Amino acid sequence: MIDDTDRALIVATQDGLPLVPRPYHAIAERLGIAPDEVMQRLEKLLASGVIRRIGAVPNHYAIGWTANGMTVWDVPDEAIDAIGAEIGGLEFVTHCYRRPRALPEWPYNLFAMVHGSTQEEVRAKAEVIAGLLGERCRARDILFSSRILKKSGLRI
Repeated sequence: MIDDTDRALIVATQDGLPLVPRPYHAIAERLGIAPDEVMQRLEKLLASGVIRRIGAVPNHYAIGWTANGMTVWDVPDEAIDAIGAEIGGLEFVTHCYRRPRALPEWPYNLFAMVHGSTQEEVRAKAEVIAGLLGERCRARDILFSSRILKKSGLRI
């Protein structure tokens, strides 16, 4: 269970951390609690699964990555965990996850997001992935982003 302070902390951080040198201190001041308590409560909320992660959500276009491609792969289901860990560990893959197939139209079960400044750069990175997969890859494609959608998590 969360208490009123946890709820206030979640509300205070759900739109992101303040862009200041000491964001947890700024949140603590706003909530009237100590910075150490903010950090301890966030750690507890993470450990309990109430919140899933604290991380940066960059605007890829603002940092020069204007070609964003979701690479999709048809790989053997029995090997997907190992393959996903391998591909997700690549420095140019920002997130990698499994999704169910929608046969016969959609055979892909592994998704890996790749960013670049050009579509050619994204395609070259996808070729690196294809080289690592070898014969484990039965089909693949790249779905390029056409616009930015507002990213947000659950709001309370």
